[in-house]
Amino acid sequence: MTDPADLTVTIVDGYVDEPAHFGVPPYVSTYPRFTAGALVDAGVSADAITYHTIDELREDRMKWGDVADADLMIYLGGMTVPGKYVGGTPAEPDEVRELAWTADGTTLMGGPVRFGVGEENAGGQEMERKDLDYDFVAKGDVEAAAHDLVASGLEGFGDRMRDNADLDRWAAKGAFVVEDHPNHPDYLIAELETSRGCAYRCSFCTEPLYGDPGFRSAESVVREVESLYERGVRHFRLGRQADILAFGGDGEAPNPDALRRLYAGIREVAPDLETLHLDNMNPVTIVDYPERSREAIRIIAEHNTAGDTAAFGLESADPVVREENNLLVSADECLEAVRVVNEEAGWRPGDDPGAAPTVGESAADRLPKLLPGINLVHGLQGERRETFEHNKRFLQRVYDEGLMLRRINIRQVMAFAGTEMSDTGADIARDHKQLFTEYKREVREEIDRPMLRRVVPPGTVLPDVHLEYHQDGKTFGRQLGTYPLLVAVPGERDLGTILDVAVVDHGYRSVTGVPHPLDMNAASMAELTALPGVGQSTAGNIVVDRPYASLSEVDLDVDLSRFAAVGPTEAAD
Repeated sequence: MTDPADLTVTIVDGYVDEPAHFGVPPYVSTYPRFTAGALVDAGVSADAITYHTIDELREDRMKWGDVADADLMIYLGGMTVPGKYVGGTPAEPDEVRELAWTADGTTLMGGPVRFGVGEENAGGQEMERKDLDYDFVAKGDVEAAAHDLVASGLEGFGDRMRDNADLDRWAAKGAFVVEDHPNHPDYLIAELETSRGCAYRCSFCTEPLYGDPGFRSAESVVREVESLYERGVRHFRLGRQADILAFGGDGEAPNPDALRRLYAGIREVAPDLETLHLDNMNPVTIVDYPERSREAIRIIAEHNTAGDTAAFGLESADPVVREENNLLVSADECLEAVRVVNEEAGWRPGDDPGAAPTVGESAADRLPKLLPGINLVHGLQGERRETFEHNKRFLQRVYDEGLMLRRINIRQVMAFAGTEMSDTGADIARDHKQLFTEYKREVREEIDRPMLRRVVPPGTVLPDVHLEYHQDGKTFGRQLGTYPLLVAVPGERDLGTILDVAVVDHGYRSVTGVPHPLDMNAASMAELTALPGVGQSTAGNIVVDRPYASLSEVDLDVDLSRFAAVGPTEAAD
């Protein structure tokens, strides 16, 4: 029997994306951390555990030696919602097989990949369960499987689900693997689990396959944050739950006291954190428990960082689709939930939360603290042409009321075994593909762009934008957080640079910005031309008349004080 203390283990992170779990860089999911903690708990030395992302292996073939030579190779991955990614590329099935073929030791695969894989990470697909040539596939929790497999001397394990007592031991203990992530420490956000499972049973969602919600204690999550913080992590997202408002309660009703212990505890052990965001918030909770929900939302907005987003699972505003798919809220109820979050958390830092204007000249120049996002899913049972009109009318009502949405997520269903959609499959989504494409374009043009101007007016400052790639003479980057805005900066700047950006223009789901404050004595022609009210000719005049001793010397008909400044010059001296 193999002694766990003698084992070498390589963990390969192929990335995950679930309804309540992000794991594509810059996010690091819970799976590698919990699995590493489970291995250590079973007796494996932390020094004997190697962690690689799939992107690392693509870029450096020498690292495949760690896959080949390990006594145990564990692959973690799986996508149960479609997405497009900038920070990393999820593993394809052929790559996952190659890992198994390369490994000379025992191989274990787990994560949401157990629910199935498709031909690509996109909507409108049926997903099929496959073992991809691994010795073992964890049909339960992969971290529990890893623990039990090691404890058995690599002989086998039962497909069990881990519980919160396991996480109390494993979560903090496995935090050390983040130090081996290529993005560590500056561009890495740790996904945190407060619960799994869901009390409700929407037809398409894989989250109920984890069972009813099982909440960790606030103290357990705080200990994990403390361990991650000690290892250099400064960005955190409470994303692994179906409903943050239900934390510490019975799965449905809010528990403001538990949320206060959670958020205040995180702030205490991570005093210099830079990001504290969340993801899922169930609008039905706000509808059923309005006053307790308001208190809970105020607590979140007191402790979080700006630009946070609470994803609302409306899924469809069509009452027929709602009925046939067990969806929780009507369009009217969801609209009320949007109002509540706007009223309690839509203020911008620097303002009085009780009377802060969120739009207009007197609003602060930062993103609102917390806004709702709307998730819409297409291809569900009962969908018809009228469904698309119902959804557009709902979004228009939100806009016409002067409310703000941080994000509108429109996608087609992925059909997994074990959900009610497995019988329907992707047939409806495929049949409505042309309708879906046209409808999505109309939402982007008619709702997304004007909504983005409302949420992020010109002059809004986005601190700490990480520059990621070049395209069309511009450099694109994002902040760390939940659904961060894609920001285009004129010119090709060094990738990996972090800078503050002032927003000057808007696309459908992205913005253009200039470095903030923009130094009028050093700005490029492209940066000057991007400023509101400054065209090519005026930008040329600004360059010719440099240097300036103060911003007032710049001869302009527009006020650029929200965007620009004047750097030191000999004239200023």
